[in-house]
Amino acid sequence: MPEFDLHCHSTRSDGLLTPAALVARAAQRGVKVLALTDHDEIGGLEEAREHAHRAAISCINGVEISVSWNDQTLHVVGLHIDPANAELSAGLKQVRGGRRHRAERMAEQLEEAGISGSLDGARAYVTNPELVGRAHFARYLVERGYARDVQSVFKKYLASGKPGYVPHRWASLEQAVNWIKVSGGVAILAHPGRYKLDGTQRVTLLQEFKDLGGAGVEVISGSHMADQFAAWAQHAKRFGLLASAGSDFHGPGESRRDLGDLPDLPAGCTPVWKQF
Repeated sequence: MPEFDLHCHSTRSDGLLTPAALVARAAQRGVKVLALTDHDEIGGLEEAREHAHRAAISCINGVEISVSWNDQTLHVVGLHIDPANAELSAGLKQVRGGRRHRAERMAEQLEEAGISGSLDGARAYVTNPELVGRAHFARYLVERGYARDVQSVFKKYLASGKPGYVPHRWASLEQAVNWIKVSGGVAILAHPGRYKLDGTQRVTLLQEFKDLGGAGVEVISGSHMADQFAAWAQHAKRFGLLASAGSDFHGPGESRRDLGDLPDLPAGCTPVWKQF
């Protein structure tokens, strides 16, 4: 299923490639339908669409919204959104404002842990000043030799309970789904296998998500291990949700899966692209 990739990031949030370079890489790798889903940001969509047209790729307007749910941070992908929608734009601006404060708090905590200059270091990797994120801090810490790669930095410094982790209240699940829906989009629960949920919490989340108007879940994700594909296919079928697939690509050498490096959906799934 390499022709579909419905989750990836550019330099407009925490990716390493510009929207134009991302589209070019997708085309080289055989992707035919691409969704750019930057974190809480839609500023790269016009550039992506322009270059996708030249590359004969269908480019879907997307976004990935940060959500706080039951003391956990989740992400909801919006596909086929209208970037001109005023309610969506205002909501995303609100979420981005919270990111600035979190970055300052992260730098303070890393300073207390003996790591100096992390905020300026992270900003050196940022092309959108409104979106200083954990990935930017991670790249700086790798540069300084605190870990061998970005994944190791997250485990050692930036995950929950670690020195640089700062809890934050993002959008509510209801807000995120509503912003996507009012903009004409389809709400997808991103990489659900990544969240620390017991059986009861998983059922509660999926039922609440569906009741709010959520349409699907990422069954295939660069954040999932192979054995999670079938499990989340079953959850999607149980709750009557569509199945999506995305690499969650951030850049060469940083992501588990490259653009389009995706297996077929498990049998019995209803692909979200049937709605397009």
